[in-house]
Amino acid sequence: MADVTQEKIMLDTDNDTAPQPDCGQLFMGFFVLGLTGFGGVLPMARHMLVDKRRWLTADQFTELLGLCQFLPGGNIINLSVALGMEFRGLRGALSAILGLILAPTLCVVLLGLVYARYQNEPLVEHLFAGMAAAAAGLLLSTGIKMLSPLRGKWLQLALVAAGIIAIALFRLPMLPVMLVLAPVSIFICAKGKF
Repeated sequence: MADVTQEKIMLDTDNDTAPQPDCGQLFMGFFVLGLTGFGGVLPMARHMLVDKRRWLTADQFTELLGLCQFLPGGNIINLSVALGMEFRGLRGALSAILGLILAPTLCVVLLGLVYARYQNEPLVEHLFAGMAAAAAGLLLSTGIKMLSPLRGKWLQLALVAAGIIAIALFRLPMLPVMLVLAPVSIFICAKGKF
């Protein structure tokens, strides 16, 4: 029995991840994430899941996020459900999603009431412009961090560049771009393993 525990600890250390969280830890992790992540929580989600709590490695986060982006719905919501299901099944998925949406739901309702009253004030307009700039910076920073597992993988980086050019420069819709690039990416990654 001690050998099995020792082996599990060694596997966790080798994988550079912490032990799997329970439902309470999933709820609290995503609750704090939802409470602090105004303007988008993706940058903070990566920090919490990979750097702080070490529930996932950088590669695992990138792979899971790639799957969640391909599915319909919000990326972070999909990520919380997928991670909760992976660690604790249906109870874990419910814990993670409820943790993620509880605080923001309450905050949005309360802020909506305040905004309805003061929306035409210049200070409020400037506040929202500043928050939009900060959110854009956080998103760009996360995108750059997510490229680190692809260092030296030129074909995958070329696909990333092709996706950015198609969507940002040529203004092509994301769904057709993903429907073309996803199978190409899967083929390239599968071919590289053989």
